[in-house]
Amino acid sequence: MATPVPSHLLRSDIATAGEARSALSTAAAPSLADRRVSGIGFKDVTVAYGGLVVLDALTLEVRSGEIVALIGPSGSGKTTALRAVAGFVRPTRGRITIGDRDVTNIAPYARNIGMVVQNYALFPHMRAEENVAFGLRARGASQAVLRERVAESLRLVGMEAYAKRYPRELSGGQQQRVAIARALAIRPQVLLLDEPLSALDAQIRRSMLDELAKLHRELPSLTVLYVTHDQTEALTLADHIGIMRDGKLIAFGASQSLYRHPPNRFSAEFLGRANLLPVTSVQPIGRGLAEVRFGEAVLAATNPHGLPQGADCLLCVRPHDLRLRQGEGGHNALAGIVESVQWQGEANSIVLDVEGHRLRLTCAPLGEPPEPGTPLALAFDPHVVTLVPETSGD
Repeated sequence: MATPVPSHLLRSDIATAGEARSALSTAAAPSLADRRVSGIGFKDVTVAYGGLVVLDALTLEVRSGEIVALIGPSGSGKTTALRAVAGFVRPTRGRITIGDRDVTNIAPYARNIGMVVQNYALFPHMRAEENVAFGLRARGASQAVLRERVAESLRLVGMEAYAKRYPRELSGGQQQRVAIARALAIRPQVLLLDEPLSALDAQIRRSMLDELAKLHRELPSLTVLYVTHDQTEALTLADHIGIMRDGKLIAFGASQSLYRHPPNRFSAEFLGRANLLPVTSVQPIGRGLAEVRFGEAVLAATNPHGLPQGADCLLCVRPHDLRLRQGEGGHNALAGIVESVQWQGEANSIVLDVEGHRLRLTCAPLGEPPEPGTPLALAFDPHVVTLVPETSGD
């Protein structure tokens, strides 16, 4: 098939639309039954350019119908992994599967994928409906199928009223909706999204997140691999999140679980804001909790990774899990000195010095915010904070 992005993005992997039609002329659009086995598999996938390894032995399963987000800093390998699924990058070692089919050495147009990239990649001389029809025409679809699929895809993204407009007549968010419609028109087994919202302003990005969530509710059998550097996008949309660093997958899990119980320091810091305090694990106290020592204070926290007695570890406290308390002392209490207070509209962000460590607290706006230098007592629920191994994730 011709992938639903302009041919210049396909490089030499597709020679002509005729080649795509020839390769796919006997293949019908995937049925719902086909889509039940449309997961993505990475089996020890390595990509190297010369001696530089950019993706290092990635093994990962994206189950059919799931949204999995890959996040990480620039150069972490997340986009390389996505491009390897698309067929734009050939692994040095390992296998890639879509459903039960090994696609490692199959050309991009024959993989039955849809792809949406950061810069929309719409043809400027084509109307919205013509852009959406591009992949279908490359497949040799009949006029009846073209009309039906284009209308259906534009409806799914709320753009049916803009079918006759050129890209220059559309906003950034509308252009991205058309790009998504184009990817969906071919009824792909897999949808690949590469930083699809990063070129949009904050308000439109929030709206598009809602639209993408709604879209997946309407197409629950569609498998989505979503690459982003934005943790909010990943947490909002993804069933599972993979965190990448230096070409390696250093953490993978259900979104809420990974956020609440990060397996290493890098994951804790990269997936949301985290206060990390060095503590020593003292002893288990039941119900999945352990007592730890921070300076002279004895605190309780969840111990999901089974850290042993006496282990050096980190106490991970999210800013919104800290609360101000009246008086001093008490269970799970910390004393701090206010360094700064920022009003952020919906909340106050307070930075405190706690025994030489900077902690950030997020709370509802205060009538009279504390002045710098003010002593404050902090507390937290032991069931919502977690112990993290003192490792970087390498």
